[in-house]
Amino acid sequence: MKRSLFLLVCTFFLVGSKLTSAQVNQDKLGAWYMYFFDAKFEDSRWGVQGDVQYRNWDLGGDLEQLLIRSGVTYRPKNANVKLTLGYGNITSGTYGDSNAKSSESRIYQEVLFPVKFGNRMYTNHRFRYEQRFVEGQDFRSRYRYNLFLNIPLNTTKIEEKTLYLSFYNELFINAQRNTGNGYTVEFFDRNRLYSAVGYVLREGMKIQLGVMKQRTNTWTKSQWQVSLHQNF
Repeated sequence: MKRSLFLLVCTFFLVGSKLTSAQVNQDKLGAWYMYFFDAKFEDSRWGVQGDVQYRNWDLGGDLEQLLIRSGVTYRPKNANVKLTLGYGNITSGTYGDSNAKSSESRIYQEVLFPVKFGNRMYTNHRFRYEQRFVEGQDFRSRYRYNLFLNIPLNTTKIEEKTLYLSFYNELFINAQRNTGNGYTVEFFDRNRLYSAVGYVLREGMKIQLGVMKQRTNTWTKSQWQVSLHQNF
């Protein structure tokens, strides 16, 4: 496990391979509409978190994925980390006119820990390990590492009425390459690079508008993203 995480972090900074065109229209802007929540149980180190994401190959109507995910969280005493055990259900569409869909059940474990640099640079590091049960394929798992960065513009803290910049880069690595029936996937699964402008509407609620460029071994595509984030 430690060796796999080490390889994951190293590969994160080396991704830059040339990608070829597939059936996906790489010039058409897609759109993801997302809601994230994070709730703590009162007087407890336990909580829940989750998200609902409606992803489209275009600005709306051509389904890429509908993702519904939630998990139980735990914040250890004297450690500034959050641990999560969760489950996700994903319905994936097919690019273009086809109405074909496939389903996936996913179990995941993750560690999230923040690191602050100076007065304005707020980073979060997220390591996630997924066990994937994709319709019509053999079981496989995947490693993910995401580096988040938020920079407040009109204040030094991300609080009510704060305007801020948000960035992240997430790397996906396949742990198993065989998917069944003689098919395989690459070691490198995909990379997502994101930049956005965010605004804190009120305590515990913020909105972000941004663009994410996603790269796989066969296509590269930009996605418009609108997300609402709520903490309870």
